[in-house]
Amino acid sequence: MKIGIAGTGKMGQAIGGRLLGLGHELHVWNRTEARAQPLVSAGAKWAATPQMLADQVDVVISLLTNEEAIEEVYFGAHGLSLAKLQGKVFIEMSTVKPAKQQEMAPRVEALGAGYLECPVSGSVGPAKEGKLIGFVGGTPANLEKVHALLSQICRRVEPVGVHGAGAMMKLAVNLPLMVYWQTLSEALSLIEPLGVDPQRVVDILSDSSGGPNMLKVRGGMIAQALAGEKNEMVTVNLATMRKDVKTMLAQGESLQRAMPLTALALASFERAAHDGIDAADCSQYPVWWLQHGSKR
Repeated sequence: MKIGIAGTGKMGQAIGGRLLGLGHELHVWNRTEARAQPLVSAGAKWAATPQMLADQVDVVISLLTNEEAIEEVYFGAHGLSLAKLQGKVFIEMSTVKPAKQQEMAPRVEALGAGYLECPVSGSVGPAKEGKLIGFVGGTPANLEKVHALLSQICRRVEPVGVHGAGAMMKLAVNLPLMVYWQTLSEALSLIEPLGVDPQRVVDILSDSSGGPNMLKVRGGMIAQALAGEKNEMVTVNLATMRKDVKTMLAQGESLQRAMPLTALALASFERAAHDGIDAADCSQYPVWWLQHGSKR
């Protein structure tokens, strides 16, 4: 099976590296060619346009920034939809509103291809190890065609319903995590006067009843940030968090659901972005809160 990846950002590179390591023939496209170079250097084949990518493979995995990017890459000039699509399968992994996935599926399937959404839970580390959780929306028939492939990317492949259901599940899974960044920062502000070593603080919190799995995964980076140690690694930046929270709130609005804590967390994230940390790793957010956000 020849696999294509459209969008070689952090997650695209991690998933691509995983697939190359398993011996798959991989073709890649990215708006900025330089960002695909690590995969090309590792053995992937470069496609100059999305259309050329789709022409060369059996399955296309797309990991794109937002709905506008999805529209452009699929249906713009030299887009994926202009290739010969009969019998191919598209796996759309971007984090977008459910309505976008519901809209995309019939448009792609009308061209003779299968279409699944499979947004994932997990970041770069789990992606490199094939330990993501995938939330699949689409038909069982299309899932059957690519289940073995998804199982090499995800430790759990969870079919959750029709197109749009995967996006709903992804937003629901990520929402407590987004709000937790705010509550963690506020908790740290209470114990800051104690002067306890940041690594001890993170260890205590992660071992407590209120410590989510996120602290076990990102605790080291959080402790480094709190200690003022430099770390250039960016797993998920604040800009991505803000985008995802806005998508969550938009979905809540469409369902007429009140989400007051989520709205308040977004307001704080917006302040932090205004202060210049939008491109920084999310582990820098508690540092910003202690230095600026918590001050009255």
